[in-house]
Amino acid sequence: MEIENQKLLIEGAKAFGIYLDEEAIKRFDLYLKELLKWNQKINLTAIRSEKGIVLKHFLDSLSVNLYLPKPSSVLDIGSGAGFPGIPLIIVQPTLQTTLIDSVRKKVDFQRHVIRLLDLRGTEAIHGRAQDKEIVQHLGGRFDIALSRAFSDLRTFLFLSLPFLREGGTAIAMKGETDDKESKLVAEAKQTPYRFKKAVKLTLPFSHFKRTISLFEKI
Repeated sequence: MEIENQKLLIEGAKAFGIYLDEEAIKRFDLYLKELLKWNQKINLTAIRSEKGIVLKHFLDSLSVNLYLPKPSSVLDIGSGAGFPGIPLIIVQPTLQTTLIDSVRKKVDFQRHVIRLLDLRGTEAIHGRAQDKEIVQHLGGRFDIALSRAFSDLRTFLFLSLPFLREGGTAIAMKGETDDKESKLVAEAKQTPYRFKKAVKLTLPFSHFKRTISLFEKI
């Protein structure tokens, strides 16, 4: 990773109250290199520059770290190239994290990175969150279910519900949204969640606006 981009990562993480040690920086560097290398053969991300990955993937993933209790078990639905799950476990090694994606090649990449970075307590599963076998295997196991621009909010809440423990939290990471939408969905009879809050932010060193919406399973 170029020095300039490494500084962006370090300073951007500080904006979220995260202080990266040498080991974490090394892991992010390896992750970035593997992502760029694999992306030449398979479509993992449309963002192909170091700086873009640091700003739009790494820092975007870390923006939700504040809302993860320590310790906790986390399910990342529609994890793609490992976002936000892998950056989060790099900065919180005690997380028990499960990544789910329906694209086999992306899951292969996730598993490669998990092995390379020695991310213990992390597993990558190929499949869909609505698959009966996955629901039976993972149902009720998680404190947190999250997704990053995976689907519309209603679908995400529906899919995440069976995986959460009672009192668990669903976290939707979206672009700039209207929090009235979140309240309407949460208050719908078919959605057994309590809307907690929606946090609006701008990613460090960019103009990219994000909304983090939190819902408690009741």
